[in-house]
Order: sequence, then C-alpha cells, then structure tokens
Amino acid sequence: MVFDSEPLSIQTAKGVTHKFTVELALTEPQLEFGLMYRKSMPADHGMLFDFGAPRPVMMWMKNTVLPLDMLFLDKSGVITHIQENAVPYSEAIISSNGAVLYVIELNGGIARKLGLAVGDKVTSATISAKLGK
Repeated sequence: MVFDSEPLSIQTAKGVTHKFTVELALTEPQLEFGLMYRKSMPADHGMLFDFGAPRPVMMWMKNTVLPLDMLFLDKSGVITHIQENAVPYSEAIISSNGAVLYVIELNGGIARKLGLAVGDKVTSATISAKLGK
C-alpha cells in the first residue's frame, strides 16, 4: 500500500507546536489498511485518516504491530478525544466518542510525552483544504 505524506503540526493549549510528517489515508483501501504490519515508525511520524465527512468512527488494532496513540479530530482540526497506547493486535473497538472527520495515529506514548490534550489544534494541508469549503 502506497501513501502520500505531508507535514502536520499540533499546537497545544500552552502554545507549544509539535511537528510531524504524516502519511495520508484518504481512499477506502488506505483507510482500512492504515498502519497494519508496520514494525517501526520514526517518533515524529504518523498517519492522518480523512473520513471525508464528520461521522462516528470505530478503529481497531487488528494486524497492527505497534502500540499507537489515536487522536480524534473534528472538522476544524481540534482534538476531541485521545486513545493512548492502543494495544497491538487487539480487536477491541476504539470509538471516536462522537462525530469526527480525522484520526491521527502516532507511536504509543507520544501524546503523553508531548502533553497533547483534548482541545489542541492540528493543522496540515489536508485539513486546511477542507476548512475553505
């Protein structure tokens, strides 16, 4: 599976900006495949899932080797929910707890290490392109 990538920034409530490079899951096959089977990922990398329209989202870790932090975002790129350290290979459903447009997956433990929290603002070209519509 091939994914394009782009820079992404997360600005915390304290005004600190964290920069990442994210792969883009935009098509149905990409959304389904995600980070499955990956054995490693640089600390400043992740994946941005764009679901096309705000909706409740259910994720799981089947066939996913790495523990992941999942950041659920509304249409304006604001974090609405965080699932820390999702368990590798788990088939337990991880809910967005409401309608979201995006999910970012980062290495497990990054959200806590960087102090990421609900209300933090995410920006990227993909998110900005939809804000203008």
